[in-house]
Amino acid sequence: MKNSNTSLALAGGPKAFAQMTGQTKPKIGIEEFISIAERFGFSTAALERLRAAVSEADLGSGPNLAKYATAQPPQTKGAAFEALAREKFGVKYALGVSSGTAALHCAMIAAGVGPGTEVIVPAIGFYATAATVVAAKGVPIFCDVDESLGLDVEKIEDLITPRTVAIAPTHVMGTICDVGPILALARKHNLKIIEDCAQSPGGKYRGRYVGTLGDIGCFSISAYKIIGGGEGGLVITNDERLWDRINQFAEAGGLWRPDRFAPPRYAGELFNGLNYRLSELEAAVDVVQLGKLDSIVERHHTVKLRILRQLKSYRQITPQKLNDLAGEIGYLLRFYPENVALGARIVEALAAEGINGWLRGESAKPDWHVYADMFPITLKTGSTDSDQPFDQPIYQQRGGQVAYHKGQCPVADDLFARNVSIPLNQWYSADDCDNIAAGINKVLSAYCSEDAQAMAWL
Repeated sequence: MKNSNTSLALAGGPKAFAQMTGQTKPKIGIEEFISIAERFGFSTAALERLRAAVSEADLGSGPNLAKYATAQPPQTKGAAFEALAREKFGVKYALGVSSGTAALHCAMIAAGVGPGTEVIVPAIGFYATAATVVAAKGVPIFCDVDESLGLDVEKIEDLITPRTVAIAPTHVMGTICDVGPILALARKHNLKIIEDCAQSPGGKYRGRYVGTLGDIGCFSISAYKIIGGGEGGLVITNDERLWDRINQFAEAGGLWRPDRFAPPRYAGELFNGLNYRLSELEAAVDVVQLGKLDSIVERHHTVKLRILRQLKSYRQITPQKLNDLAGEIGYLLRFYPENVALGARIVEALAAEGINGWLRGESAKPDWHVYADMFPITLKTGSTDSDQPFDQPIYQQRGGQVAYHKGQCPVADDLFARNVSIPLNQWYSADDCDNIAAGINKVLSAYCSEDAQAMAWL
């Protein structure tokens, strides 16, 4: 009943709204929980048991699945994920973000990529590395690769110009780029190193985790990689100012700051950013996945080494160069037949032996893992005619001019076309490894010439 007393509560009168009489229900309830359980693949019977085991009353006010949820003891899943990343990689700062692409975009912005600048990127590796340079309004400069499929150190320096602000080596598909000399070159020219570790999380170079050698390390923690369940990413660094810039771009709402809406604490701290936060749902999966990383890498590594140690050398076969055998992850076994035709015969014969493998060939469909096929970049288009960095006055005034075409990186063109890739399962038994090694030797012996003087696999 409406209270007719008009005296203010401040003056001793009754409260107009003493308490709520409506019954609240959780914003996120049982149906949402069951929807998540469905994505785990539980059977219908199991889902019914789960539904019977929980009730709205059990949820209280319901969960908050955002990064900045009120911490539940001991902490939110996002905070736990970032704490584990700092501990595992031995870095001062770690930020969970919504994807590996988001991680790279934050890193490019933090490193100073913008109009009139260039970043040297590998000719082989997923398009996201170069794409985030463009997203930051910089221009990607593709550098050829060597037989590791990583950046060819000997070809980088010729591409450095006064416009270059960073080099972005990619650790491609379970292998490790030769970071040491690249880092020395970057320091010589005062350039930032952004390590793209999306395809090789947990790999090591000279005993250190990839992602910790350069200025910023970027990871994809996703369903498409060896760890991750959906879409997620991670950025790590030891540099406080880079860390501030990463946060400002990824957390445009200012929630990362000690005083959220305060004026800048120093010149350049604040600028326009986005929202690349990792949700609590992803973080809940990824913190568990990150904890499994070392054991996953160890199993892959063991499988690949057991197979490689048994492979014979052949005159017509060049094994993929391994820059750090001890740090190699090894979920792919790669080699280069002397020509595509031989490779096609080898892949066909391997399949008949029960060993899956693939060869791209010279007339395959486009693939955004090789520079010449990255059409959103090579065509130099933007969301509008002016929304692209290639033809802008500031770039041209600084002497910038770029064109992209197949043939610019001939080693990448050649190796991407004729490499044979064999996926390896971390759960292979010793017998599985031995049988696969025997099958590879069987096929290569049928098509190639065994030669003890040819390049060894290890």
